[in-house]
Amino acid sequence: MDKTKITLKEKIGYGLGDAASSIFWKLFGMYLLFFYTDVFGIEAGIVGTMFLLTRVWDSLFDPIVGLISDRTETKWGKFRPYLLWMAVPFGVIGVLTFTTPDLGTTGKIIYAFVTYSLMMMIYSLINVPYASLLGVISSNPKERTELSSYRMIFAFLGSILALVLIDPLVNFFSGAEENVKLGWSMTTVVFAIIAVVFFLCTFWWTKERIRPIKESQNSLKEDIMDLLKNRPWWILLGAGVSALIFNSIRDGAAVYYFKYYAIAPESFNLGIFGSALSLTTIYLVLGQISNILGILLVTPISNKIGKRQTYLFAMIFATVFSIVFYFLGKDNIAMMLILQIVISACAGSIFPLLWSMYADIADYSEWRTGRRATGLIFSSSSMSQKFGWSIGGALTGWLLAIWGYQANIIQTEEALHGIRLMLSLLPAAGTLLSVLFIYFYPLTELKLKEITSDLDTKRERK
Repeated sequence: MDKTKITLKEKIGYGLGDAASSIFWKLFGMYLLFFYTDVFGIEAGIVGTMFLLTRVWDSLFDPIVGLISDRTETKWGKFRPYLLWMAVPFGVIGVLTFTTPDLGTTGKIIYAFVTYSLMMMIYSLINVPYASLLGVISSNPKERTELSSYRMIFAFLGSILALVLIDPLVNFFSGAEENVKLGWSMTTVVFAIIAVVFFLCTFWWTKERIRPIKESQNSLKEDIMDLLKNRPWWILLGAGVSALIFNSIRDGAAVYYFKYYAIAPESFNLGIFGSALSLTTIYLVLGQISNILGILLVTPISNKIGKRQTYLFAMIFATVFSIVFYFLGKDNIAMMLILQIVISACAGSIFPLLWSMYADIADYSEWRTGRRATGLIFSSSSMSQKFGWSIGGALTGWLLAIWGYQANIIQTEEALHGIRLMLSLLPAAGTLLSVLFIYFYPLTELKLKEITSDLDTKRERK
């Protein structure tokens, strides 16, 4: 095992990978439902069903990628090669997803289903190995939390970059003729180029150091049975799914909330490329900045009180403030933005903890069984994200349809009330469920110290 200290360049390189992913993750999470309903012209209920089918399959695809990457052997390692192989396909399919060919209703649905399904599969093929890198760059739990924090800071910087540029770029490329469909397609081309470059930087600037104690290949059955018997994995899976339900519902509903419910100026003169920023963009960017604040606070707090306790308190506060959000009037813009800052800071703090805890679970599994399955365990973290995202995204589309949402018209009181629920009480239910799961998480800092010490001793004997 290489115990070389992780350099700043490598930390930045690792972070750039999630910046690339997050550019498209935010496009999908915050704008794709809106894009399909208000730009491409597909009904909300149909989009919700498509999201569920596509994302559930993609969630199940993640462990397959994890198993394959665990068994990959190249001169670059197990996981880094996928960043090289999949970067360009990721960018190309991303552009196609936001391209709007002139098709009939059925043709649009088929095109959206095929391109989005391919995008999510490519996303898995690059992101599961990328996430797994955390488990093989360093074996030090605190260094992993720091790496995870770098990852999440760059993730939210990528999100901010996307959110700040979406409106100006769409307006710029739409041109004087206001061809919004062309504007979205060309905007995605810009983001795709940035993402490809970032992924390649991650490939070149990182290094795989941790080798398993047992070099022989595990059987597929052994890997899966080890995972199914891993109690901390099940608990963290439940917590992660619940947290992503919270996030995906809030993200997906925000555009609708500010377009149809909140009373405020349509835009503010903070423009780029001659355009102004909408209140939706300001709200979302504030959320990403606050996520970064939560990440900056999480390492010193978790070092002091532990990862489990930090996660627990963050989700409790997110629950309380999400409930408060429900009672805001449509003209109380200042309080909307204040609560967005507080809730997002709480939400941001849990994600580096989740990734770091999955790396700890990989160590726990190896310590307990003598076999290491880093890719499979990290693929489960991606799977939990996709499941939570699937449920939250599908619910958003379905609930809009149930409450009578119709694109680009004045909404009924029932539809407006539903949109309000999706930014308040429904996300609060997700955070509360996450609290219940993490309460039972057993890997304390003392236990992890014992596990790390034992594994280091065994690796040194090899």
